[in-house]
Amino acid sequence: MRTSKKDLILGVDIGGTKVAAGLVDMSGKILVESRVAMVAHESADRGMRAVFEAIDGVMRDPRAKSVGGIGVCVPGWVDFHGGKLIKAANLPCWRNFPLARKIAARYKLPTLLANDADAAALAEATWGAGSKTKSVFYVSLGTGIGTGMVIDHQIQLGHGGSAFEGGHMTINFDGPVCPCGKRGCIEMYASGTAIARIARERLGEVSAASDSKMIALAGGDIAAVTSEIVSKAAAAGDALADEVLWKAADHLAIWLGNIIDLLEPGIIVVGGGTGRLMMRHARRMRERLDQWAVNPRQKKVRIVGARYGAESALAGAAALHILGK
Repeated sequence: MRTSKKDLILGVDIGGTKVAAGLVDMSGKILVESRVAMVAHESADRGMRAVFEAIDGVMRDPRAKSVGGIGVCVPGWVDFHGGKLIKAANLPCWRNFPLARKIAARYKLPTLLANDADAAALAEATWGAGSKTKSVFYVSLGTGIGTGMVIDHQIQLGHGGSAFEGGHMTINFDGPVCPCGKRGCIEMYASGTAIARIARERLGEVSAASDSKMIALAGGDIAAVTSEIVSKAAAAGDALADEVLWKAADHLAIWLGNIIDLLEPGIIVVGGGTGRLMMRHARRMRERLDQWAVNPRQKKVRIVGARYGAESALAGAAALHILGK
């Protein structure tokens, strides 16, 4: 479904904890943005109200008169052609939910829905870090881990439209149970949620943990430790925080080795809020790929940070319309 001749698209990125909406122009520039908290654990209607609040915040901008369509992205499994969210662990309020139709009915604009990592991959392949590369593998490190792949500006969807859920690839069959139901998914080792959980576990185990800067930054409450606190503590020289991040990087290297051996993309683009943190350890991951990737061309596969950072999915949601996908 193509948009009208109007030259702006409204992109919407719905996550487990936030909804971001923004006006995006044809060059991929985000002109204005609105963010609100997502209400994911209550009713479907309550979740929709949060989405409408974020969109309304952008639609009040005078430039919104030039919006020709709405692109929406969510984590989890999506019926791309039917505009439905099938299932997302971080959005339990919706199951087999006609999200695109609900939004289109309210704003009277053509609306497309995609997986958030697929959308982000499209943004980075179109305007971002992978724009000069034929095949782009994108990984979003945030609350969870999402992946997508774009070849020749086409999102790779798989036979039924739900491929490239790379965050739920098992790297340890004895590992912790993931919310998806499997054991040892990479999401349980290197997502922002996992980094925070592992840090809290280590603080509870280590006798010298009382000296950790993580506890001080969390106001003395181990339960309040987040991945952001782990990052700040590591930057301040905290050894335990460094250890947690190094191990997350090591698990990512194992997983990325598998990705390279299976897909051999031209470039791997790392985005998401936690992606910025883990790219500080890109050299460590690169070194360990000598052990975890057997492809003799693995050194040719660049690993770079996303141009859009945590906003790749928002830009990519708009790209769904701009490219007429």
